Amino acid sequence: MEEQKGIKTEEVKEIKKKTGSKNQKVLMAAIFLSSFLGIIFGYLGGKLSDSIVIRENEIILEKESAVVDAVEKSSPAVVSIVVSKDMPKFRSFFDRGNLFDFFFDPFEGSDGSSESRGETERQEIGGGTGFFVSEDGLIVTNKHVVEDAEADYTVILKDEREFGAQVLARHPSLDVAVLKIEGDEKFPVLELGDSDKLRVGQSVIAIGNSLGEFANSVSLGIVSGLKRSITAFSGFGQSEELNDIIQTDAAINPGNSGGPLLDINGRVVGINVAIVSGAQSIGFALPINQIKKIVDQVKAEGKITIPYLGVRYVIIDEAIQKENNLPYNYGALVIRGEKITDLAVSPGSPADKAGIMENDVILEFGGDKINSKNMLSDLILKHDAGEEVEVRIWHKGEEKSVKVKLEERKN
Repeated sequence: MEEQKGIKTEEVKEIKKKTGSKNQKVLMAAIFLSSFLGIIFGYLGGKLSDSIVIRENEIILEKESAVVDAVEKSSPAVVSIVVSKDMPKFRSFFDRGNLFDFFFDPFEGSDGSSESRGETERQEIGGGTGFFVSEDGLIVTNKHVVEDAEADYTVILKDEREFGAQVLARHPSLDVAVLKIEGDEKFPVLELGDSDKLRVGQSVIAIGNSLGEFANSVSLGIVSGLKRSITAFSGFGQSEELNDIIQTDAAINPGNSGGPLLDINGRVVGINVAIVSGAQSIGFALPINQIKKIVDQVKAEGKITIPYLGVRYVIIDEAIQKENNLPYNYGALVIRGEKITDLAVSPGSPADKAGIMENDVILEFGGDKINSKNMLSDLILKHDAGEEVEVRIWHKGEEKSVKVKLEERKN
């Protein structure tokens, strides 16, 4: 029994020895494999990191290249517009022959007005930007750029050639106008995009005659907001409500008015129209989809045709609903103005012919619900003069639908 026990003890020792040797080999193999894999994965990780950096740089270069391509393609179709007019000619104090007259006689006439002797001279009084929408010379710009009917307008191309321009049409309610120049050539044209597909954060490019001095200035930014509504003021104290417009941080300066806002492919998605005075990186543009119909009308008819309904109204909110005891907190309340001549419904108008009356509420126009974000005036402009539109109204305590045949606005 002792002999057998001794044998077993020796066998156990041998087994432990072999097991220990085997474990050491496994451990060494594991260490080697771990080191090998560490080297491999480290190498691959470095390569992957380098690849990511390279790819990021490639994306940046691709974007820069796209911007450069868009600008190069679009710039020839962007024009500067110079506004000139005969203005009173005032004598310089140097013309008086005595510098001291500047201090003692500020060139006043007998009536206290500045002395001009009735003379006039041609002066540049303003400027803006526009862009070609047809090869035969149609140009789109802002109405406020060419609002003066007594002024002359000169279009300057990128190659510095100058053309006298005729204002074909000024839109009565949108800040849009169409000019025409004549030439024996085919002018470069910008492609019109789809502003309904714009997304916040999307890259955009503004091109324009910044400050009326730096033609074809380019700025890059993003779409900062959509469907904004603002009240814009001109330098002459005039104001205008702008609805459903694009906000961008692309630099827009005085003189950029009427210039294109482009997407990264060089398609026009908006017309630069306004900036926030005293703020940085806040500019606005009219969506190009508001303009396409106007361009098509001028191309076909040489004028802008505006559909006309013939009502005076206020948009209903909670305060107006409560004040007038109305069952709706939306819609357009047909109401007269402050003057006795400010009738709620114009006699003989399409609204009058359809039976719409004072104190009616227009709830829907052409199937679209009316509210502060969906103004009746904007809904009317989506249709054409001569078109019959279904209108949902609240009339004498009841809801009903009527058909209205829009007419062309005469003034």
